[in-house]
Amino acid sequence: MLPKKPIISSAEQHSFDETRWVINVQKSLDAEIEEHDLEEVTVSIFNVPKALMCSHPDSYTPHRVSIGPYHCLKPELHEMERYKLMIARKTRNQSKSFKFHDLVEKLQSIEIKIRACYHKYIGFNGETLLWIMAVDSSFLIEFLKIYSFRKVETLINRVGHNEILRDIMMIENQIPLFVLRKTLEFQLESTESADDLLVSVLTGLCRDLSPLVIKLDDDEILKAQFHECNHILDFLYQMIVPRIEEEELEEEEDEENRADDNGGNRAIRFLEEIKHQFKRVFASRPADLILRFPWRIISNLPGFMALKLSADYLFTRQENEATTTRRESSSSVSIPDIEKPPLVEELTIPSVSDLHKAGVRFKPTTHGNISTVTFDSNSGQFHLPVINLDINTETVLRNLVAYEATNTSGPLVFTRYTELINGIIDSEEDVRLLREQGVLVSRLKSDQEAAEMWNGMSKSVRLTKVGFLDKTIEDVNRYYTGRWKVKIGRLVEVYVYGSWQILAFLAAVLLLMLVSLQLFSLVFSSFLRFRTG
Repeated sequence: MLPKKPIISSAEQHSFDETRWVINVQKSLDAEIEEHDLEEVTVSIFNVPKALMCSHPDSYTPHRVSIGPYHCLKPELHEMERYKLMIARKTRNQSKSFKFHDLVEKLQSIEIKIRACYHKYIGFNGETLLWIMAVDSSFLIEFLKIYSFRKVETLINRVGHNEILRDIMMIENQIPLFVLRKTLEFQLESTESADDLLVSVLTGLCRDLSPLVIKLDDDEILKAQFHECNHILDFLYQMIVPRIEEEELEEEEDEENRADDNGGNRAIRFLEEIKHQFKRVFASRPADLILRFPWRIISNLPGFMALKLSADYLFTRQENEATTTRRESSSSVSIPDIEKPPLVEELTIPSVSDLHKAGVRFKPTTHGNISTVTFDSNSGQFHLPVINLDINTETVLRNLVAYEATNTSGPLVFTRYTELINGIIDSEEDVRLLREQGVLVSRLKSDQEAAEMWNGMSKSVRLTKVGFLDKTIEDVNRYYTGRWKVKIGRLVEVYVYGSWQILAFLAAVLLLMLVSLQLFSLVFSSFLRFRTG
């Protein structure tokens, strides 16, 4: 007979929770950690915003392996836990002096720093959290060592390797980079050797997974940047996204303000005001009566009821559309802003095929950084970094966007770049043109799959402006609209295809005039025959 479990009352349970809370607070306050160390630590491992998680949850939820405390002990990831322990035993057996208990004790001094990196509250106690860090960091280092020996091709085709790669690049599946550095330092017993190996594996990983073809040649610069990075995803972000300082932002705002005061913008505002007043005059009731009066007299003649219906539809359609617009705007105002989804903006920029027809040529840049996105208005050349697409790219792109949205309070540079590419890629024809001009390297099954991937990247947490990218978009649009082929096409579209109601009205008037002329000729000929007869 099994012994009965002791029954704990709610009051005793509440008292137990209070006691555990006090113990945890005492441990945190008594921990020996320098204040300046905590000041250097920033929250860098966030939960994915709900708007992004709802749009594509598979790109943010690990499928094979958990790294760190957020997804630890999930049943669907249990199979990989045994593999992680096997790697941990292998690491221990490689060195007789290496013991995981010693590593956990080494990490105990930075437990507060580790917790400070996570935005979400970590419910694990100190010992559990440190063991998670010790096992996961050892597994991650062993898994990434292949990139330091330039043997990436030997592992790429192994089953599950790409799934693990996608998992370790997810924003919620990160551990602080200083934990990896501490673990390697403990294994190699040398800080310099640990830094060299860590920089080597991270650069190899970035070359393989980066959505932009980047050049990472200067080891000294990489080491300096490495110490400023928070985790693996942040390391990749720092490699492909240029830093925009506050001074540069202020200069861009000043330039925009000066541009708003020039004569060209005043002329545009003056023309817009004239257009507005013109619409007000012709939308007034007296003007409406004057325009309708001749038609009412003509439409009462026999045989012109059909023309009357067409004209009534023409005159009343604008009024009905205006009423509908007012109703929709009033109903949208009543919806609370908190219930509205994030705004989705596809940039107002022509597609690759349209730009190509207008004479724009796409040129790949050699550096790979987003700062190389430029447009030369004189030659019509659109410079873009080389885009590398494979089965891992979508997950990496989405997590970089999510990381930037949660970690950056300034302009979302990478998000704006994805919006730019999403704006110029609409179809498989656009992808084909970019491939042929060397801007895009695709390892996906088809160009249509690549186009669908980019078109699904339009979801953003908030809209933002980035000076050099917005200037490039403005230059492209100005060049495109200034081409004579585009001007003729737009004139035909606006004044022919877009004005079929007016053309129908003019045709009706012309028909009326012809019928009247024929009627007059019949009457006049009859009158002549009557006089001569």
